[in-house]
Amino acid sequence: MADSVYKVIELIGSSPNSWEEAAQNALAEAAKHVHQLRVAEVDDLDVRIEDGKVVAYRAKVHVSFKYEGH
Repeated sequence: MADSVYKVIELIGSSPNSWEEAAQNALAEAAKHVHQLRVAEVDDLDVRIEDGKVVAYRAKVHVSFKYEGH
């Protein structure tokens, strides 16, 4: 197996419905712009609150992908 190098980026996804959907939204957007996604790690979860009610779930996600420097 050849040596590989991976780059890690941090994204924050949001959803009005759930943390899982927030993470999926972040990964779906990353997949539009970055090729060869490898691993995603959810680092932090939080919610946005307005008038005492949860209005958005947010997931901070670290995503790695194969680095091919040009």
